Amino acid sequence: MRTKRRYILVRVEPEYLPISPRDLYYSLLEAITTIFGDSGAAKVQPAVLSCTGGVAIVRCVRNTEAMVFSSLPTVTRVAEHRVALRSCATGGTLLSLRRRLGESPRTPAEIGDDVEFDGNSYQTVRYHGEKVDLIEKGFKSQTLLFLTQQDLEE
Repeated sequence: MRTKRRYILVRVEPEYLPISPRDLYYSLLEAITTIFGDSGAAKVQPAVLSCTGGVAIVRCVRNTEAMVFSSLPTVTRVAEHRVALRSCATGGTLLSLRRRLGESPRTPAEIGDDVEFDGNSYQTVRYHGEKVDLIEKGFKSQTLLFLTQQDLEE
């Protein structure tokens, strides 16, 4: 039977430090081993899946999240950098953590050309295969425009 996993979203402070996932893994494994011993570390089976932009994703076996949570504050150094690790969220899938983080597995929006519509100047923002937003230039507030296919053809 397949073991169920949990994914933990960890904030790394300061966020500007270039920390590799491997170095973070070794520091976290050392903290878990210090607190719970080798058998506890084997039970948790920690893995660092990514560590970019001040955010890391740590994988562990289900029902061992509390062991990882209690080990995170004891990590004070990763490689030669002083850090603080703070848990933000836990999820059963990577997609659920990306939603909480605000990341999307889709491609980001592209800023497009300027267009004229009804005498006003707009900037286009295109999303991959979904929609196009028109943002009016020169105004702080945005107004919604609902365009039909006929409006787009003109």
